[in-house]
Amino acid sequence: MDEHRVKGTAKEIKGSVKDAAGKVIGDDKLQAEGKIDKAAGKAEKAYGQAKDAVKP
Repeated sequence: MDEHRVKGTAKEIKGSVKDAAGKVIGDDKLQAEGKIDKAAGKAEKAYGQAKDAVKP
């Protein structure tokens, strides 16, 4: 498993937590940060998956 897949998954989880916390406490900025982190995590995970698919 590629390190980018692991890092991407971690970022997705961090983003989900921030998003949920922002919803609970009513903090729009925290919620937006969570959505950004989640999207960045998905992108990094996709990069790792593509990199793994190309490996011989």
